[in-house]
Amino acid sequence: MKLYYSPGACSLSPHIVLREAGLAFEPVLASTKTHKLQDGTDYYGINPLGYVPMLELDDGTRLREGPAIVQYVADQVPNKNLAPANGTLPRYRLQEWLTFIGTEIHKTFSPLFNPATPEDAKNQFRDKLASRFEFVDKQLEGREYVMGEHFSVADAYLYVVTRWTKPMNIDISRFKNLTAHNARIDARPAVQEALKVEKLV
Repeated sequence: MKLYYSPGACSLSPHIVLREAGLAFEPVLASTKTHKLQDGTDYYGINPLGYVPMLELDDGTRLREGPAIVQYVADQVPNKNLAPANGTLPRYRLQEWLTFIGTEIHKTFSPLFNPATPEDAKNQFRDKLASRFEFVDKQLEGREYVMGEHFSVADAYLYVVTRWTKPMNIDISRFKNLTAHNARIDARPAVQEALKVEKLV
């Protein structure tokens, strides 16, 4: 398998999950600025959308979108408990979390990364993020992980988008459960391996 990634982008989530799963894969750097691989290959020729992540299976099949990729990876190693079994209510709870993180947190960050976004608008997005993080903080009360006692693919995704608060100067120190969750995930060996490969430590 190949995982096309860009350092620190949302592709860090499936990168972490692949390492948690213990599956063999090749990380392939795909610049989100130049849209080229390190050998000069046009990334648009691989993913017409031009963004990461993309997972390429050994048979050449390509899978886009982080939430889909992490569930696919989790289902390859059911004994690792990275996602509840398909067809169960806990699996739909996981999908609920992945959708919330993707649409309510991840996408709310997007205008903050765009230099063309007016500062007044950025403040509105920061306020919305604060309210979403407040919700997550309450949900994490008394829990080690998003789904309860076990690490899941949702924890990896939440960790990645929470990391973006630092470069965006968003203070989340008041959200004690969220910051404790972030530290807990950061300490995992698979997470540290992914961070080292992406040169983020």
